[in-house]
Amino acid sequence: MHILDYSTTLAALLLTTANLASAEPIPVPAVQLSQPNHDLILSPRARPNAPSGGYAPQEVNCPRNKPTVRLADGISKQEEDWLGKRRKETVKPMIDFLKRANLEGFDAEAYINRVAPDVKDLPNVGIAVSGGGYRALMNGAGFVAAADSRTTGATGEGQIGGLLQSSTYLAGLSGGGWLVSSIYTNNFSTVETLRNGREGSSIWKFDRSIFIGPNLPGIFDTTRYWSRVARQVAAKADAGFETSITDYWGRALGYQLIDAEDGGPAYTFSSIALDDEFSAARTPFPILVANGRYPGERIISLNATVYEFNPYEMGSYDPTTYGFVPMEYLGSNFSQGVIPSSGKCVKGFDSVSYIYGTSSSLFNAFMLQNISSVEGVPTFLLNAANATLNILDSNENDIAQYEPNPFLGWNNATNPSAQKIELDLVDGGLDLQNIPLHPLIQPFRHVDVIFAVDSSADTTHNWPNGTALRASWDRSQGAIANGTLFPPVPDQNTFINLGLNNRPTFFGCDVNNFTLEAGQKVPPLLVYIPNAPYSANSNVSTFTSSYPESQRNEIITNGYNAATQGNGTLDGEWNKCVACAVLSRSLARTGTGVPGECGRCFERYCWDGRLDTKAVEGEYEPGFRVGDASTKDSAAAGRAVVMGTGMGLVVGLLGVVVTML
Repeated sequence: MHILDYSTTLAALLLTTANLASAEPIPVPAVQLSQPNHDLILSPRARPNAPSGGYAPQEVNCPRNKPTVRLADGISKQEEDWLGKRRKETVKPMIDFLKRANLEGFDAEAYINRVAPDVKDLPNVGIAVSGGGYRALMNGAGFVAAADSRTTGATGEGQIGGLLQSSTYLAGLSGGGWLVSSIYTNNFSTVETLRNGREGSSIWKFDRSIFIGPNLPGIFDTTRYWSRVARQVAAKADAGFETSITDYWGRALGYQLIDAEDGGPAYTFSSIALDDEFSAARTPFPILVANGRYPGERIISLNATVYEFNPYEMGSYDPTTYGFVPMEYLGSNFSQGVIPSSGKCVKGFDSVSYIYGTSSSLFNAFMLQNISSVEGVPTFLLNAANATLNILDSNENDIAQYEPNPFLGWNNATNPSAQKIELDLVDGGLDLQNIPLHPLIQPFRHVDVIFAVDSSADTTHNWPNGTALRASWDRSQGAIANGTLFPPVPDQNTFINLGLNNRPTFFGCDVNNFTLEAGQKVPPLLVYIPNAPYSANSNVSTFTSSYPESQRNEIITNGYNAATQGNGTLDGEWNKCVACAVLSRSLARTGTGVPGECGRCFERYCWDGRLDTKAVEGEYEPGFRVGDASTKDSAAAGRAVVMGTGMGLVVGLLGVVVTML
């Protein structure tokens, strides 16, 4: 589709959203994290190294050894080399973290020093942050803040600070992918730093919807904002690459997530690998997730191919594609796994904003839902939105298009997209696996424990009910899983009836419960941290597009309270239980006795296999777990609304169309 057509269709859709009802801010308790420091300067971690100097990819000369697609029969050589350094880097933070937990009768320092030389016995920690738009970003940010030893007070009594520094992997999907991307493109910044921001920056300023745009020097109004976004996307189209709504979505989000001029259009995901701190393995390994959409299909099933993006490569371990391409050279014309002798290489296709936009094609999902179910949309605007949707459908432009297809002619027998010139990718949660566990359960990565932060909107009022975990379990029972195991989890009714969606729960505690076939490995222990109302109504709609600063901060604090169990007020031994989860698989491998306090933790938090499958009575509306708020109406917090300034947005978008003519 030509860029002018897209400007028009984008304007039509956004004219629809401009008139949706806006929600009143929810009064919530005071923020617990440190106060803003407006003198703070953010330093970019990822680099603006797209050779075009902007958003557009560009042809470059290939290196002497041209990039190729590799089989997914293990991790890449780059990741393997990086892990050799990272595992050593986690030793001291892990000792410090475990010593603060102070497990009775257990010498944490002596144990970690004993197993550290043989890396396979050292605890290997992953963190996975679910999708769910801004709700997931903010709730996930609270968990990451609690796990980060740099956060004010995070290493005090009852806290879990240092868990992030002890982790090997940090995965995000959709809104969780925004969080991960924002952290890595801004100097592996703390959540406090990103939340506090600085003068003259729109970083994490969620009070102004991306439909309206930031209030920054040189932008001034919505018209100029969308004109800049449109020109950035037009440059990609002019360079000969297909564009879609995902390009606009990702570029608009960039103004809120990347602290750089114009939201960092030249910043690439592969440039994370060039950073000194990352290359020295002093940060976890970031991974984002998206789903493949098979040619001609609309419904994304559990058999959809799951793709991952990391600083070194993009691809899938699923038996369908079963290959990886170098991230830096996405956009190059691969055929049967190689670039033809006369072919050129391409760089800059892996824009950070396009990658997290791919993982979170939330804008597209919003169009694909029944928009008539949203309150307050006039009929004539519904008609305009439907017309826009029909245009997009007819061109199959409602997805993120990877053209040329990096897996053209690759694995022809099982790859559904092998004969297509483009690879179509969509939001990583559309197959219901809304927590990015897939990369972390791969046996090649030897992850021992995954802290799964779930901000899914499964219930009527946008609380999780375990659907994401159950989807991953169901998928593990099919051929698509390629023999990769997953801990058993119950049905959604059991999650609610037993309160497993309202407090932390451990799944897969006993390694002896797994029957292994040849080549199989025990899956990681899952520590499930569901979004729940600890101190705030954090069940805001996925499609709420702006948040007052106070509400943003309160949802982050709520996530912090979930991670720490209210700073230990709900369970004074919670930090010990987190330490026990970290140690569990390592203790089993080494035949080391389980500390008594760990035994008590596992009795409290491990799912015992009990089921309660009867239908849930009424609508699920949980009460506050700690603290209090001036409103306890979680249903009101969960109404599906999109906040915006109607007439200003209308004028601005019309201006975009005019400027592009």
